[in-house]
Amino acid sequence: MSALETLLGVQALDTTADQLRHRRDHLPDRAELVACQKRLREVEVQAATVQGQRDDLARNEKRLEDEISMVRDKAAQTDKKLYSGTVNVPRELTALQEEMEALARRQRQLEDQELELMEAAEPLDAELVSLSNERGALDEQAMGLMARIAEDEVAIDAELADVVGQRSAAVADIPDELLHEYDSLRKALGGVGVARLTGNRCEGCHLTLSAVDVDRIRRAPEDELAHCTECNRLLVR
Repeated sequence: MSALETLLGVQALDTTADQLRHRRDHLPDRAELVACQKRLREVEVQAATVQGQRDDLARNEKRLEDEISMVRDKAAQTDKKLYSGTVNVPRELTALQEEMEALARRQRQLEDQELELMEAAEPLDAELVSLSNERGALDEQAMGLMARIAEDEVAIDAELADVVGQRSAAVADIPDELLHEYDSLRKALGGVGVARLTGNRCEGCHLTLSAVDVDRIRRAPEDELAHCTECNRLLVR
């Protein structure tokens, strides 16, 4: 077998290796994992925003609870003073009663505000639970995808190692200068550096060569390298 025929076999192995690498890089599960991780980041951002809103409500609730407690304490003190018998002046008694009424109104206002905050917190709590559940499902999905990707990568890497081994054995019989030219052309021409000339057609670029060029190529000495006049790939004739 001539060096060019052997090189054509190397080209087939290189094409297979390229396909395996492309398949490894573009596993369907890999794209699904990217989408899953993107959604996971969105959920985390959304959860952080909702949690921030919930924390604000919690702080306001605590402030109201503290104020309600103070009002209750003040009301208890006023009530004790009102009925302790230590105040006998009608005007002072009236003032204490008015203060009790004012404190009761204030307590009702604060409790109404607290209730509003509790009602506002309910949908936020529900959303946080929903986001937490979604985050858990996404984590589980991502772990499953990563496991499948790792399994597929192992299988593809095994195939690739076999192809690379075959290539290493095949190139041993190819002159270094020819192999260097092939590698350069392959890099410049989309992975295909050598192709067969079938009739008047280059199987590398799939274009038809002129009859004059085909005749010249076929008449050239067997050890003379031929190139496609359309794409410059090495031709095996």
